[in-house]
This record gives sequence, C-alpha cells and structure tokens, in this order.
Amino acid sequence: MDYEYSAFRRETDVHNRCCGGWVWCIKDICGVICAILTWLLILYAEFVVMMVMLLPSPYPVYSTINILIFQTFAFLAFASHLRAMFTDPGAVPKGNATKEMIQQMGFREGQVIFKCPKCCSIKPERAHHCSVCQRCIRKMDHHCPWVNNCVGENNQKYFVLFTFYIAMISVHALFLSFNQFIMCVRHEWKECSSYSPPATVVLLLFLVLEALLFAIFTSVMLGTQLQAIWNDETGIEQLKKEEARWVKKSRWKSIQAVFGRFSLAWFSPFTRPPPKTKLESYLYSV
Repeated sequence: MDYEYSAFRRETDVHNRCCGGWVWCIKDICGVICAILTWLLILYAEFVVMMVMLLPSPYPVYSTINILIFQTFAFLAFASHLRAMFTDPGAVPKGNATKEMIQQMGFREGQVIFKCPKCCSIKPERAHHCSVCQRCIRKMDHHCPWVNNCVGENNQKYFVLFTFYIAMISVHALFLSFNQFIMCVRHEWKECSSYSPPATVVLLLFLVLEALLFAIFTSVMLGTQLQAIWNDETGIEQLKKEEARWVKKSRWKSIQAVFGRFSLAWFSPFTRPPPKTKLESYLYSV
C-alpha cells in the first residue's frame, strides 16, 4: 500500500509538468503557437511604439512619459501571461479514484463520491474535466489557447490581469497612433518618423488594426471574467446554466477569493492568490 501511494504521488508530480516537475506546462501544439503569437504581437507593438513614434519624437517630455506608461503596462502584461500560462490552474491529482486510494482517504461507507471516468480522479464540487489538459480542474472557467492553459482556481487572477493590461496597452497604442498620424499630417510627413512615409503608414495601420482588435477582445474577456467572479459562477457553469449546489459567497468575498484583500497587490502578477484551505488534501496536486 505504501509503495502504491508513493508511486501515485510521483505520477501527479510529473503529469503536465516540465523542468523536472517544477513548472506546470501543457504540451499542446495549438496552444504553444497561440502563446508564441501573443508574444510576437506584443513585440510588434513594442517595435512600432518605440522605434516609429516615441524615440524619434521631437518632444522629450511627451516621449518619456509615454515610454514609461507603455513599458510598464507591456511588462505587466507579459508577466501576467507567463504566470497564467505556467501556473497549475487547480488540477485534481490524476488517478486518485482507485479503490485502494479511496479506502486510504477514509471515506465513510455509503458516502457519495463523484468520479471522473476520463482521468480516474475523485471529482470535487465545481470541478470540470479539460480534454486538452487531460485533468479535472477546480473551478474551471474555460481553456484558453492564448495562454495555453485552463483558467481555474489558482490562475484566474493572472488571466484577469493579462486581459486588463493587454486592453491598457491596446488603448494606449491607439492613442499614440492617432497622435502620430495628426503630427505627420501637420508636418506634411517630414521628420515624423525615421522611416519613409509609406512604411510609416503601413506600420501604423497594422498597429491600429491590432490594437483595435485586441482592445475589443480583451475588454470583453475582462468584463466576462469580472462578472463571473462577481456572481461566484464560472464560465462553464454559466454556459451550462448549472444550478448552484454550492453555497455562494457574497460578491465582495468572491472578489477576495480570487485577488485577496484589497491592496496594490491586486494589480501585481508577482503576488499569489490567497491560499485555499486544504481540508481535502487529496484534491490538490503536490
């Protein structure tokens, strides 16, 4: 029995993990491509904002202020994306629904146990199985290919911050692009950038299209996430119109469950969400 339990613990450590089991990562080619594309789009916005608009600008105060704002939001967006991508979203240990493990966990005879037939896990309340992660995820909201991960109990804060900061740099890029167009027209396209007028127009147009698209997309996602947190209801639960069998938290408690007590740490991707009580340790990966 002890040997079987140890083998089970080692298996949960390495599934969907890399770097010797230290980092959570999903080996999904579509998700990896989407994640890399996200980084490339951020880098393109960096290139146009810095090399076309701000560094060649003849207004040093305007340039310095906007560089600080854009670089801060871009860094936080990138950091939030990495945290959302490489954080275990709340995976239930795989294969813990064996007869031996159930006996070892001390369940009472006749007690109802929900078992996932796909990953052979004891399925906790509000958990759903993800076919991409091949795991049951606690409070799973959805699987997002842009972060190549599920959005769940442990990384929802990072995903919300990612959508927020991408929306911020998109709006800021639109503001800078319109200002640049106005300045170039006023100066008859002379010395408005270090590139030729046709190249400048093409670069700015692509940035405007990218920024407009992602400003709308991430704003919608941000609003959807905040509404789900506010109502203590995940995206899957809303989609399936599941009847709430759990005790719903108050709206403020629901927000605190994701972000913690109100502070500047709410906006930092480097602070962890509040720890969950592990009364049922068999439902948590080790």
